Amino acid sequence: MAKIIGITSSQDEKNVLTLGKMYIKAIENAGGIPLVLPVIHDNVNLIEEMIGQVDGILLSGGVDVDPLLFDEEPVPGLGRIDPERDVFELELARLALNKDKPILGICRGCQVLNVAAGGTIIQDIPSFCGDDKFFKHQQSAPRWHVTHTVDLIEHSRLAEIFGTTLLTVNSYHHQAVKQVADGFVATAHSRDGIIEAIEGVKSRYAVGVQWHPELLWEHHPHFTKIFKSLVDICQ
Repeated sequence: MAKIIGITSSQDEKNVLTLGKMYIKAIENAGGIPLVLPVIHDNVNLIEEMIGQVDGILLSGGVDVDPLLFDEEPVPGLGRIDPERDVFELELARLALNKDKPILGICRGCQVLNVAAGGTIIQDIPSFCGDDKFFKHQQSAPRWHVTHTVDLIEHSRLAEIFGTTLLTVNSYHHQAVKQVADGFVATAHSRDGIIEAIEGVKSRYAVGVQWHPELLWEHHPHFTKIFKSLVDICQ
């Protein structure tokens, strides 16, 4: 029986829920049943019920994470935040980790996963690292095109998933993991030192990646493997 993967959605300033269709297609293509999860920020019991209805979680990309949630003040380079989505996704991620429910975070989702577990993030890579010390992490190329190299740690889950320790990926972010949460390790880096992936060392499956595989798999089929790994671990 196909497993249900709950995918978190965004909401705009008019309270309209949105989600890129490629997340849905990626889970469907991997053999899972995609279920879009609305933002619920004021009912912990309902969020817990929601967790119980799905077999795995995909934390999607989106706006910046509120730095007050990891005890930092906002820097000028911070973009738009969504406090309601932050509350919802952090609670969802914590519950998933506590219940050892498989969870995959993509871009913002990787950052949310790290903050939920007690880590911190870089609020703005250019101002934190310096313009001359990092690669272009917000590409101008087509969204399906790979633009920089990522090195995976040998014997990591991601290296096992992809069968290699070297990937080229796309890049659409100005934030990234800074201090990795306890219970997690950084398992991929770009060659400017930015953390590109984290994995829970004691979790059945807790993976966060900074790139967007949902935009890549149709043109680069090997990126299907990460969605297949999430669906398969739920079996």
